[in-house]
Amino acid sequence: MKTPIAALALALAAPAALAQQIEHTTPLERGGQIGSPETFTGTVFVAPVFGPKMNDVSAGEVTFMPGARSAWHTHPVGQFLVVTAGTGWYQEQGQEKRVMRTGDVVFAPADVNHWHGATEETSVTHYAIQAAKDGSSVTWGELVSDEDYGS
Repeated sequence: MKTPIAALALALAAPAALAQQIEHTTPLERGGQIGSPETFTGTVFVAPVFGPKMNDVSAGEVTFMPGARSAWHTHPVGQFLVVTAGTGWYQEQGQEKRVMRTGDVVFAPADVNHWHGATEETSVTHYAIQAAKDGSSVTWGELVSDEDYGS
């Protein structure tokens, strides 16, 4: 009689043992790094927020010091920028440079060439959220010239 009860208990417990669990990480655990001079001008700190666990979507927290900016780039699925602190600029190729401030959300559609970063006098921090397509979430282009940045 004990065997069927034990078997039932094991059968009910097995799915719970295989169930996924909530994951919690701290900024210290996630780390970060200074942005590469091949893809950023000035001082930029890039910290992962989450990797591509959910439909190939990932996010990074990016802080640009005054005068810092990304290179021109595109995203195969698009990109959301959620500004969490400061004031910065973004620009779509062929358009005027625009301001982004704390609380703003900027969406760059798939394959739209753009850059983003701090203003000349203020820093900016944003979450950059994008999905990968065919294993890539970004295609980097040329650095933004001082002339283009200042215009």
